[in-house]
Amino acid sequence: MPPSTLLSPSELSYLHTSLSLNPPIRPDARSPTTFRPLIAETDLLPTTNGSARLCFADGSEAIVGVKAEVERTLGAGNASHNIQWYGDEDTQMHSAEESMVEDRRQQARGKGQDSWIEVTIDMPGFGRDDDGVIVFLAQMLQEGLVADGELKDRLWIGWGWHWRVYVDILLLTAPNSYPLPLLSLTTHLALLATRLPAPVSRIDEDPLFNDDWDVAEPLYPFSESESASKPPFTLLVISVGDNIFFDPSREELAVADAVCAVTVGTIDAAGSSGKRRERTPRLRLLSLRTIDPPARLAAAAPTTEAEDDQGAWRPARGGMKKATVGRMVKIILEAGGVGEEVMTGLGGFYGG
Repeated sequence: MPPSTLLSPSELSYLHTSLSLNPPIRPDARSPTTFRPLIAETDLLPTTNGSARLCFADGSEAIVGVKAEVERTLGAGNASHNIQWYGDEDTQMHSAEESMVEDRRQQARGKGQDSWIEVTIDMPGFGRDDDGVIVFLAQMLQEGLVADGELKDRLWIGWGWHWRVYVDILLLTAPNSYPLPLLSLTTHLALLATRLPAPVSRIDEDPLFNDDWDVAEPLYPFSESESASKPPFTLLVISVGDNIFFDPSREELAVADAVCAVTVGTIDAAGSSGKRRERTPRLRLLSLRTIDPPARLAAAAPTTEAEDDQGAWRPARGGMKKATVGRMVKIILEAGGVGEEVMTGLGGFYGG
């Protein structure tokens, strides 16, 4: 968790009361679903397949690089009837291009493996890679990427070969707040910007790829006319009383009754039917985890009856109400909700 705040008990009590009001009052006057401003850029690391940098308004900054390499799929048989050649002599290549891409996509469904995606995190102040905080964050990010299912299927080349993707995450500054959403949104942008070399041939020997980076294929193709699948992302949500807040600041985390990490992904509206996708991607819940708030991790100081009469704030005990969890998920997944707003906003940084 981020460093604890320097607020006094009376200030924490005032902040908790303000956030519990109807309507609530946040310290920076944001609405419950408004995110803080951020700065982002993509394609900044020249030696990677995809990269992104994202900076939050509190100064927290992260950079993500995605590298891909070809590996042989263990236990995969190579059938001769699956061999496809894309030579210059093939006069029907252009007319059959769309059908071949769709056929390959259908063949790849369910063939991806979790081990094809590897996530590593480097954070300042943590000298060991096996530190509990780093391992927990990396596991949560990888859990979302694997649960999506579509990313690992996109890595299937076919005929005994696949891409292995390494997602290297570097937190450039000491975390001022819980870093999970910063790392997840940066990873989302980096995967959107990831491109893989275009295949020239697929055969039961080593596959061949085009050396021209200008014709490289995006891992997540972009289309202006219809929505396309996007990488999953994780949002941090807190509850104070009956109110729900997105993108909490460090001070708001300090008085949160409950904290949740919600990972969402897109639904392939075309599916196996081949019908046209909806213009706006539908979202689905991939995972939901509760995280202990900072106040609950600290030992509660003994209080006297006089302190209780003065209204000194103490962290709530127990979990989040089912009704609160239901409202939280609904706000994220509904049409025009927070999830759609975040995905649309991030898409503005990378238009393909």
